[in-house]
Amino acid sequence: MIKAIFFDIDGTLLSHTSKSVPDSTKKALRLLKQNGIYTFIASGRHISEMKDLPLDDLDFTGYITLNGQYCFNNKGMIYDLAINQNDINNMIHYIDKYPFPCIFVEDELMYINYHNDAVQIVQDAISTPLPDINDLHRGYNHKVYQVIPYDIDKNKEIEILDLMPNSKATRWHDLAIDIIPKNGGKQNGIQQVLNYYNIKPNETMAFGDGNNDIDMLEFVEIAIAMGNASDKVKEVSDYITDDVDSDGIYNALKKYEII
Repeated sequence: MIKAIFFDIDGTLLSHTSKSVPDSTKKALRLLKQNGIYTFIASGRHISEMKDLPLDDLDFTGYITLNGQYCFNNKGMIYDLAINQNDINNMIHYIDKYPFPCIFVEDELMYINYHNDAVQIVQDAISTPLPDINDLHRGYNHKVYQVIPYDIDKNKEIEILDLMPNSKATRWHDLAIDIIPKNGGKQNGIQQVLNYYNIKPNETMAFGDGNNDIDMLEFVEIAIAMGNASDKVKEVSDYITDDVDSDGIYNALKKYEII
């Protein structure tokens, strides 16, 4: 019996074609709540970004943000896991020497050192405004949960990870990667939330479309790939539903007789 379902945002809940959440998805979420099933967002996004998205009328039990690094519900924080401080220090030194745009994500703030065309392209692709500019040296004295370098190729990505041995990266756009703690990830955040709510992994389901959803989909009992998902996501999923603009979430929940 499924007791909890986890949803990615971009390309899963939110269509970047219509810039909205499909009506069928809103209906599905209402039915899940009526059926007593817990629903959670599981996203790489920061809470400040979610406030700018058309999600206000959606009611979730809790939120797994920053790819699992910061989890909370309406009572407060459930779990957090920051990047190793030495890794952050090394990253700041590297950017000082070889500048490129990079976001640092704290619990309440996310900020970038500067903007360029690559940043604009990526932010447009996820329907999100340009991040505020701030001094990355804040990272010396504030917890950083996620680092998002822009405009770097694979070779530079390898160089960065060599300097951050306690961290790992996932490329979610040709021009951007997410860096989080090596023992972090959506699956870790989900496990912490399940512990909090006393739910077992075999009572879970998840929907995703991007490569940063893979560990989540491999962890849950029933893994659903959106029709618009990457090939890698489809390979690890139990079922491939329709895409986000063709009622994918609603149709899959009906197929599994959950609504």
